[in-house]
Amino acid sequence: MSTAATVAVVQFAPGADKAENLDAITGYTRAARADGAELVVFPEYAMFTVPTMDDRFVAAAESLDGPFVSALRDLARRESVAIVCGINETADTAGKIHNTLLAIDAGGKVTASYRKLHLYDAFGYTESSLVQPGPVAAPETFGIGGLTFGLQTCYDLRFPEVTRRLVDAGADAVVIPAEWVPGPLKEDHWTTLVRARAIENTVYVLAADQCGSAGAGNSMIVDPMGVVLASIGEESGHVHASLNPDRIERVRRKNPALALRRFTVVERG
Repeated sequence: MSTAATVAVVQFAPGADKAENLDAITGYTRAARADGAELVVFPEYAMFTVPTMDDRFVAAAESLDGPFVSALRDLARRESVAIVCGINETADTAGKIHNTLLAIDAGGKVTASYRKLHLYDAFGYTESSLVQPGPVAAPETFGIGGLTFGLQTCYDLRFPEVTRRLVDAGADAVVIPAEWVPGPLKEDHWTTLVRARAIENTVYVLAADQCGSAGAGNSMIVDPMGVVLASIGEESGHVHASLNPDRIERVRRKNPALALRRFTVVERG
């Protein structure tokens, strides 16, 4: 029998106080764990966010062995739950950071990481002014409850090749932390694209967005047929759902799109 996994996505509005953000992450982790979650997903830049992207993001950045990540690892270990969280990580280039996702297992070990590839130089923003994109490398995945999970970040959602590469690497579920900046039609784009990535790849999608002034909200968990299993509106909170490998298998028998496709994803030079 295939093993299901219970997962949760958290939606909140991180601020400039990293200690307060960590307190919020701790509270939501405990609440989600009480609901039976084996994985808790937090938004992009959950460690630190201010309304305007400026040098404060660089000043607040930490290394992967810094105090914030150490606290996340301790939290995962104490609560015996896996965590995915977005941080601003120090980079080798002066004046720049990495927009990084970390997957931490229930033992407190970092099992996968991802540095955002597609930077948000759109809709009047220039994330690349402060963020160094990650290298194009083989996707890192991690496993929970018989399912394999892959990582991507926010603006990556507009590039279907990112998700397809994760699926080609064996992902059954894609985790998408985001700070999806509000604006005209942005909420509609978010909900449409999250469901599209699930449908076209016949995978689960766990989309955890910020809310408040910096994020459009509407975090959700979507199944391989595009069915929204759980969702949050515009306020802070968390929801959970059960992911089952058997559901993926049944959907792919009905819709064998991955097997029938005639193209692969090739890195652009």
